[in-house]
Amino acid sequence: MAVHLYLSMIPEALVASMLTPMDFGSYFAVGTAKKARGQAMYFAVDRGFSSDYFPLSEIDARCVPHANGEPKHSVYLSVYRVLEHVPLNAIGSLYLATQDGRVLEIKPSPKLPALPRRYRLYQEICPVDPRVVSRLDPREFSAFMTDPKRSIHVPRIFFADLALGELAENPATGSIRDLPYPSIEHLRECLVELRESPEKGTKTVDRIAPVDFPYRTVESGFYLGSGSDVRFYPMPSQADLQTTHYVWWRSASL
Repeated sequence: MAVHLYLSMIPEALVASMLTPMDFGSYFAVGTAKKARGQAMYFAVDRGFSSDYFPLSEIDARCVPHANGEPKHSVYLSVYRVLEHVPLNAIGSLYLATQDGRVLEIKPSPKLPALPRRYRLYQEICPVDPRVVSRLDPREFSAFMTDPKRSIHVPRIFFADLALGELAENPATGSIRDLPYPSIEHLRECLVELRESPEKGTKTVDRIAPVDFPYRTVESGFYLGSGSDVRFYPMPSQADLQTTHYVWWRSASL
């Protein structure tokens, strides 16, 4: 059986598995009787990359079928500072699993999207997970968050661009319509403060990540950045989600 490598974002880990990407997502989200359900978010990783940080030489010895022939579901290779040690060029498709094990594959795009909005809402996912509003576009935000000259920075950042609706242009009086965020007035206040403080590039909205990631609020997609080197994983359009990916979308909307 082939052995695959997966870079999990929630929680952060490098995992070897004999399961295909889709089967791995179902297992990782639903698990066995001893594991509670939960979303999963992970990348496929090229097994050919080399590293002195991970025990890659142990994979074939540790990731073997069970005595009854069942494939080995998971072998954890690392759970600490994983994202920063996997080369960007070894990271492939992103997979999003819902809490009942439905999996969506998102391939990286060769170019970043134009985001003309005045303000943006970012959910940081790994290695830190605050929610912030920002006047920075994704490439600028990545460079800002990973700048070693700043006293608070991370070596690499994975984050999502979330919908703001009318608040993206008019935070003071824009309609919230169906924005599903808790403490929506606090979000509005953070955007207004950002507008009134030109020297600020970002403002923290919530330091605690949501229990469940709000897939349905993702606007342009997901970003994986190291300095100004950014990989973009575009979220399918609403039309595609409601047709081509309907089963996943229905599960993600529950």
